[in-house]
Amino acid sequence: MSDHLSGTRALADPAIDLTDLYAFPSPSRSGRLVLVMNVFPNARPGALFSDAAGYRFRVRPASVPMGDSGSLLDVGTDEFALACTFSIPVGPDDDGELAQRGTCVLPDGESVSLLVNDERGGEGHGVRWYAGLRLDPFFMDVAKEVETRARRRLAFVPKGTNSLEGADVLTVVAELDVARVFGANSGSVFAVAAETVTVGPYPVRLERLGRPEVKNILLSDNGVDAANRVVDLRDLYNGEDPFRLGPSYVDAYRARLNANLVFFDGLDGKADWTTRPDGTHPLTELLLADFLVVDVAKPYAEDSYFEIERALLEGREHETCGGRSLNDDVIDTLYTLIVNAGHGPRVSDGVDGTVPASREFPYLAPPNPDPPEPVSVPTAAAS
Repeated sequence: MSDHLSGTRALADPAIDLTDLYAFPSPSRSGRLVLVMNVFPNARPGALFSDAAGYRFRVRPASVPMGDSGSLLDVGTDEFALACTFSIPVGPDDDGELAQRGTCVLPDGESVSLLVNDERGGEGHGVRWYAGLRLDPFFMDVAKEVETRARRRLAFVPKGTNSLEGADVLTVVAELDVARVFGANSGSVFAVAAETVTVGPYPVRLERLGRPEVKNILLSDNGVDAANRVVDLRDLYNGEDPFRLGPSYVDAYRARLNANLVFFDGLDGKADWTTRPDGTHPLTELLLADFLVVDVAKPYAEDSYFEIERALLEGREHETCGGRSLNDDVIDTLYTLIVNAGHGPRVSDGVDGTVPASREFPYLAPPNPDPPEPVSVPTAAAS
């Protein structure tokens, strides 16, 4: 489920469980970038952020090599971080509700505060941000995806069931003036990641997130990775720096991706990707560079997920903003990519959307006041 429930640590503490990351140009204001980080899957009414965790957007300028098929994105070392923390809740008020305040520290050290769940959010220093309970914008037929991997064949149906219909999450939304916050010379293409960390002088990374479904689908255990049969790689992966994988486990991630990508390619009974003689899949290294890539100089688009990366693979100039919008059907895009490389019909899970997100701040639809009880659906097929 995108990044919902992506490991034992996330299952143990939902308040630090990153579910989704989005990055897209503002639909109505040029030169502004919108970042969205969702946490706490299946949040109930009254849910609040952890006061023991920090919620961080990490953004780095990037460049796309032109006409060089197979190259990786060039991500710089300069970094712009937006670090959000939340107070211990106080109250309750006359309505029995607890109140919580949030503070977002910007790259220049300035800060902007807000009251959690206040629709107006907080604003200052070129940034407007919101934090609170909203409807989960992610949509997917989780059961049929799991069945696809378990049975080793495409099990999606024309009209699928959105396993997350009506569920709520906690969200952090930041809309920022790129030139003011990042600097006039920062460019327009950015690599974006999110993470939750412990609060304190020596923060420990709890979860990290870039592209959707890297952990729950692409790194899942499908019984085809002979090198890794015991360890759940997701908790190890969650501890990695989004922009620099450590040397200890990178070969394990690489082996899992190589094995799984061949597995997915064969789900339609034919091979559309050609692996190298050493078994390396053409997508592996690109996916290991796990962050969203967005170009704020391009206009907002709702269906441009992975377009910049596809252009890079094909040695052409990208045409859209890339990144990921709230209404983007990323499951169809992902499965079409890994199953037939875009050479066949679109592979769809039969779920095309949920309550549409808005094009106005704070973008996500209001929360469901009576969300359904969480449905226990496995996110990795048994080997």
